Amino acid sequence: MRKYELMFVADPRLSDEEVVGLSQDFQKMITDEGGIIAKEESWGKRKLAYPINKLTEGHYVLLHVQSEGGSPFGMARQRMQQSDNVLRYLTVRMDAGRLRERASRIPAIPDEGVAPEAVTQTDADSKEDS
Repeated sequence: MRKYELMFVADPRLSDEEVVGLSQDFQKMITDEGGIIAKEESWGKRKLAYPINKLTEGHYVLLHVQSEGGSPFGMARQRMQQSDNVLRYLTVRMDAGRLRERASRIPAIPDEGVAPEAVTQTDADSKEDS
């Protein structure tokens, strides 16, 4: 099961009810594409790191999404890009760290320019000199 986080920042001029409605619309689009909303967090109105369209605040909403298949965000992403009510959004695959962790367990390949015997011989010579 793949896990994702979808964060979007809504226009601060929207009322709380409008932000909830916007979030519910995106949740419906995600569930229609096979995603499961595990958790929703509304962080409320917060200051932006930098002004966007001369706005310095935004409503932050975080959705924790799970999916069996591929990404369930196709329609939701398209709507977020087109909507004037969404200032920014970001989707992150959360289980990708496990893939990196598995890749780090694979043994390193020695440099092509150095033969493994040469490294072993050098180590053996240095031990004999001691």
